[in-house]
Amino acid sequence: MVELYSSQLDQVFHALADPTRRAMLADLRDGERSVGELAAPHRISLAAASKHIKTLERAGLLRRTVIGRTHRCAIDPAPLAEADAWLNRYSAFWTERLDALETLLQADGPPSPPSDSGKTPR
Repeated sequence: MVELYSSQLDQVFHALADPTRRAMLADLRDGERSVGELAAPHRISLAAASKHIKTLERAGLLRRTVIGRTHRCAIDPAPLAEADAWLNRYSAFWTERLDALETLLQADGPPSPPSDSGKTPR
């Protein structure tokens, strides 16, 4: 259940709040990347990239393996599924509300045009 993992869910949303980290995740959709490859499009230092990657790791969104001196990163989509499940509850809420509004509006019929009473002709 989503509520049991609220701490991880908080970390996922924190990680996704930054555009650089979202872009890094998007880059990882195409396969593994090194830290340098993830940093390159953003013109950030390897130290800054490493901080972003650690945030993604803490959220469980990224797995890092070390091969010699190279750190390879891969996406782990499982926490995204949990965040999606949490968001979908609100999607259902708004869908119900909008459906109810549509039903109400259809029951009233089309709006009548404003009357010209009280206006003086030019």
